[in-house]
Amino acid sequence: MFEQTPFIIAELSGNHDQDFELAKAMIHAAANAGVDAIKLQTYTPDTMTLDIRHGEFMVSERDSLWRGENLYDLYAKASTPWEWHQPLFELAESLGLVAFSSPFDLSAVALLESLNVPLYKIASFELTDIPLIQAVARTGKPIIMSTGMASCAEIEEAVATIRAIGNNPLTLLKCTSTYPAKIGDSNLATMADLAHRTGCDVGLSDHTQGIAASVAATALGATVIEKHFVLDRRAGGVDAAFSIEPAEMKILVETCRAAKASLGSVMYGGSDAEQVAKKYRRSIYVATDLPAGTVLTDAHLKIIRPSLGLAPKYWPEVLGKTLSTDVQKGQPLAWDMMA
Repeated sequence: MFEQTPFIIAELSGNHDQDFELAKAMIHAAANAGVDAIKLQTYTPDTMTLDIRHGEFMVSERDSLWRGENLYDLYAKASTPWEWHQPLFELAESLGLVAFSSPFDLSAVALLESLNVPLYKIASFELTDIPLIQAVARTGKPIIMSTGMASCAEIEEAVATIRAIGNNPLTLLKCTSTYPAKIGDSNLATMADLAHRTGCDVGLSDHTQGIAASVAATALGATVIEKHFVLDRRAGGVDAAFSIEPAEMKILVETCRAAKASLGSVMYGGSDAEQVAKKYRRSIYVATDLPAGTVLTDAHLKIIRPSLGLAPKYWPEVLGKTLSTDVQKGQPLAWDMMA
């Protein structure tokens, strides 16, 4: 599905703080960090919730970054203006990046189709929005879908919905839907099971602080890594607490690429580069000057490096053998030296 894996996505989310110039600067910084793609989120507060300011429309979780906020105001603050999408996509593409978005309702899909995005992301909280998933599947384009807190049954239903409509290439992301997520809640072992159950490629949407989970996921076969991005955490941003800065993103990219390269393929006997090192294995050497006719004992020989003599496994066979020629200390023992 992707030319290079892991396909590394910088998620801009709402960290642009409604500042168009900051959004552009983020894209430049992401490109300089070496990511493959940037992703936006396409919604308005009205496509996300109702403008109600009490009860379940307030963020009440004690450990939430957004505790006490009204949902409508929070989404208004975090949204990316729709008129920004085209110029931001064009900027990203001019820098060699893939540019796409997560739609959160059918009107967002229509907007993104008008901009001819190359792929779509389904956010973890939208995995159960079957009408939205159907609309995205009908585009025929590749889909990346976060699984978040979804059950096996919910994931299977979403995957079946996509497959019933078309043959969209589909990648499922392991995701921990807490912000920030604790590293111990990553449960990356789920990735292999997710791939086995669905037959899909898998990856990680990483909400932890730092890069360890992303690197570990790469080592476990992740084909996509998504990470929230910010220019400066100290300056704030709705997702700043679990986003990484440009220097950190560069390290993430380099380390994930190195982790992927280290996987290689199944190999025994050493790589081409290792063959020269075989010289430094042990072998049997003559440990002192000896005349022909000497009956060899362990006082005459040593198992040492390098490996130009007989292999150590022949030690029992050479003891008691008679030399057929004079030998000098430091000669590798060979069969033609013995009668």
